[in-house]
Amino acid sequence: MGESPERDEDLPGTAESYWIATSPETGFPPLDGDGRVDVTVIGGGIAGITTAFLLKKAGLTVALLDARRIVTGATGYTTAKVTSLHRLIYTHVIDRFGSAKARQYAEANQAGIETIASLVRDYNIPCGFERKSAYTYAESEESRDRVAAEADAARSLGLPATFTEDVPLPEKAHGAVVLENQAQFHPRNYLLLLAGHLPGEGSYVFEMTRAVDLEEQPGGVAVKTDRGSLSSDYAVLATHYPIYDRPGAYFARMHPSRSYALGIRIDEPFPDGIFINAAGPVHSWRSQPAGDGDLVIVTGAAHDTGTVTDTRAHYRSLEAYARSVYPVGSVDYHWSAQDYITADRVPYIGPLAEGHDRIFVATGFGKWGMAAGTAAGMILADLIRGRTNPWAEVFDPSRFRERPEFPDRVRRKLEAAGGPIEIDTGRFEREIAAIPPGEGKIVEFDGQKVAIVRDEHGGVHTLDATCMHMGCTVAWNNAEKSWDCPCHGSRYDASGKVIGSPTVRDLKGKEVVRR
Repeated sequence: MGESPERDEDLPGTAESYWIATSPETGFPPLDGDGRVDVTVIGGGIAGITTAFLLKKAGLTVALLDARRIVTGATGYTTAKVTSLHRLIYTHVIDRFGSAKARQYAEANQAGIETIASLVRDYNIPCGFERKSAYTYAESEESRDRVAAEADAARSLGLPATFTEDVPLPEKAHGAVVLENQAQFHPRNYLLLLAGHLPGEGSYVFEMTRAVDLEEQPGGVAVKTDRGSLSSDYAVLATHYPIYDRPGAYFARMHPSRSYALGIRIDEPFPDGIFINAAGPVHSWRSQPAGDGDLVIVTGAAHDTGTVTDTRAHYRSLEAYARSVYPVGSVDYHWSAQDYITADRVPYIGPLAEGHDRIFVATGFGKWGMAAGTAAGMILADLIRGRTNPWAEVFDPSRFRERPEFPDRVRRKLEAAGGPIEIDTGRFEREIAAIPPGEGKIVEFDGQKVAIVRDEHGGVHTLDATCMHMGCTVAWNNAEKSWDCPCHGSRYDASGKVIGSPTVRDLKGKEVVRR
């Protein structure tokens, strides 16, 4: 995703995020050689940009790096609900962490909402920021009691939550928890303006600059990129999934999930509010002013990354659901998003790991990154400046004490990736013939897995199917035309080029020698 929009004849609408389609392109330069700043922030989404903005505002010099263009990663494919109501979260957080830390979680997210509101006001940002009530509604009688308990839990933490029988959606609901004074906005229009305030006075934004490694040094950190090196006192990993994940064993503490979105036009007014169901497969709704009327954004059909090849079917399923609820006049856009969910459903925000106090991380927002990503910027800006933050404790990444080692077998597998393979000509040609043009497939030959793509002209391209992060086997994603890793969510385009972390290395080529 993030490439130029195109039509997929099998799917409705333009294959592009509405936020990217309706905002200007950026053109910040790449890094050219080596440099030094106070803080290097890796990742140009809401957490990274907010962190960099607040640090510069506090008088530090910063460099914001993005491997592609800023706000074209996870933040560019969000539903952009700005809320503290994260489906059914507060009963869970109270049970897991206790009321004091659950209150920190609630207050941090509320502060994130209010920070966005104040920045929109102070900098006059035209991003359609609009206050809305947020609903988590019960689709069945079985989930009604859980929804009522969530209202009680949220209210006990000081949130303006109530339980209501009145859910203004046409599908049958059995009550909802409602949180007043939440919000929605256009995330790219908001963040591009904030990012525009970064360059100058010793600070920079570098696009098309991929960080490939971090080197911890006495008194600082060197961020190695494909275009030079940046030295700084501190580094922040805000790359959705940290590219430097061995310290802290993040590879064992999160899992990736993909979900799908449609931008639709409906033949009746959409109710005032932002909505998500409480249990079962996710059904999420919001509207967005879009010129000649509202675009309604419906999301859901989630699955673990890399476990589904026919991802087009998930778009079709989502469309069928939308049409069962509303009279859909047209589907204008379709896009997908990837999110990381932590082991306890609370993001990791703070020092990367014990003994790595000059590297900070913000990750694992679990599909709720707008308010929480902003709160992450506030927390990290405080910690980097040596200040106490009132919410840092609940998000502290060190709350997990187990630290699995990076297995030696993985190192050996990565070192062995690529190279030639001998394949019987007849078998190879039969496998190729079974792949339609424009599609890909994993095929095993003599114990080796080969990723094969036939391009639209019938040309054949072969890659080693080994993900270059930790050696798992990638899977074909037919809607996005990508190779996705089921283990940690690394993504590659059809040719094997990296399009999503944690990997920083392309898939290896696999030369086929016919016999």
